[in-house]
Amino acid sequence: MNELTRSKVQQRTLWVLAVSQVFGTIGVGVAPSIGILLAEEVTSSQAWAGLARTASTLGAALLGLPLGNLAARYGRRIALSSGWWLAAVGALLLVPAAQFHLVIPLFVGLLLIGAGSAISLQARFAATDLATDERKGRSLSLIVWVGTIGTVLGPNLGIPAQQIGAATGLHVYAGAFLIAGIAMVLAGVLVFSLMRPDPLLLAQQLERDVEAAVPVRQRGGIQRFVAELRTNKRARYAVVAILSAQVVMVAIMTMTPIHLTHHGGSVSLVGVTISLHILGMYVLAPVVGYVADRWGYRFSIAIGLVIFAGSFLAGGAHPQNMGWIMISLILLGVGWSFINVSGSALFARVITKQDRASVQGGVDALSNLSGATAAFAAGPLMAVSSFSVLTIIAGIVLIPLAWMTVLPPKAEELKG
Repeated sequence: MNELTRSKVQQRTLWVLAVSQVFGTIGVGVAPSIGILLAEEVTSSQAWAGLARTASTLGAALLGLPLGNLAARYGRRIALSSGWWLAAVGALLLVPAAQFHLVIPLFVGLLLIGAGSAISLQARFAATDLATDERKGRSLSLIVWVGTIGTVLGPNLGIPAQQIGAATGLHVYAGAFLIAGIAMVLAGVLVFSLMRPDPLLLAQQLERDVEAAVPVRQRGGIQRFVAELRTNKRARYAVVAILSAQVVMVAIMTMTPIHLTHHGGSVSLVGVTISLHILGMYVLAPVVGYVADRWGYRFSIAIGLVIFAGSFLAGGAHPQNMGWIMISLILLGVGWSFINVSGSALFARVITKQDRASVQGGVDALSNLSGATAAFAAGPLMAVSSFSVLTIIAGIVLIPLAWMTVLPPKAEELKG
């Protein structure tokens, strides 16, 4: 296959991923907002509602590695479509859970909808399968960026759900998850129907080296992931970047709404602040991808660290000022974007080719698990301290990444 044909397949893959990502993230975006409201209504308990909300994050962590292994064995087309359809099953289970206040379908549905989060993350890596090294950052960042559309629309599904409820008698939450399920079914259909040829299988075919090739089935996904981190220094650096950014972002974002309301902030202010934070996470992703490709991943991650520091300073030094907290959350999102997109693109570039899908699934699973742990720990931590202390601890979490970033790279690492 010549470079022109490869480029055409890559462009087709990006279009399929972008469109399916919009539909899929509409479904995923409903879980953190309407999902927690549904959980509180069904369980009649804030504590159980929080646990139910964690179920979707836990589902993403548990399903990330198996879906990565599925991609390694059968290709992105099968893995991505299966993930979207599994998440759709979860969303559709939440319809009767909302309509009839069923606890078990609530937890199972939220757990399965986590597959959508896992597969949304895998989609960004799928964008790099056929991309050249010089364009991996931009290809990955495009898929991160289009996810903004669904992430913003998802929490607002209650509006059309009210119309469905008026016409059918469905509870508003049931209607919202019905729309979410349909959207994720469509995402799976788009991928299954149009992602031909499969980018991962084609990339493996183009890169196959008879002497170095290791059959994917010889080792389990966890073994491949551990082996990659043990032997690949740049992969370790990328993983530290991804996990550090995720832990810091989730911990602070989770507690900001509570902090705002405790200091007189309105629900509207909380909504605007979180929306601006989400925009910060995604809207500049193409810029981040360009910077990473043009000046190197290490440089881009360093920018993210500086922006994070600005976020901590704004929020930690002015914890009772609503304007400064809003600025802090915007910077938190932008800093996450620089580090996460750059770290993910670097990881996609440096991992062993034959193990890429399984190892990528491993880092996604670990990222989701780290985020869930951070969210769980942030509440008790702030309860015994303060928002300012939380920002200080977040800064401490980033010290290992900062140290690895400022260390002089070896000659072979200069591009990264």
